[in-house]
Amino acid sequence: MKYFDSKTALVSATVESVWHEIFYHPEDEAVSHDIQTYITWTYGQMEYGCKQYPGFFTLHSLSFMQEEKADGKQKMQQAWQHILNGICSVLKQDTRIRADAFTEQFTLERFSDVLFSLILSALLRQDYDPSAVLEIVCRTLY
Repeated sequence: MKYFDSKTALVSATVESVWHEIFYHPEDEAVSHDIQTYITWTYGQMEYGCKQYPGFFTLHSLSFMQEEKADGKQKMQQAWQHILNGICSVLKQDTRIRADAFTEQFTLERFSDVLFSLILSALLRQDYDPSAVLEIVCRTLY
């Protein structure tokens, strides 16, 4: 049995566990090599998370943005950083991307930020259709 010093520590650990369950376990190896597959997987995981943990993304996660819940906010930001790092990693490994898709001004990291923002926005809207983001990816990268 694990002991927690406070209710906040317990809630923080629970939130971290839920984020981990939802976004840290791609079973399909193609997820890490193809940005379209990664985006489709991510949206599927968001839908799974919403069904498995109703209200988690909008109620629990956003409540951690308050300053007095710094540990919970840190856990959520770690999960977000994991997703952002995943986008960058997949973009680097996707061999179908045009060689000239990225420039000094329009970097892989900037595009990753854009994709992450679109994913986060969809998450908060509970919109689990990746087609608009996939269209942006196709028009921009291929």
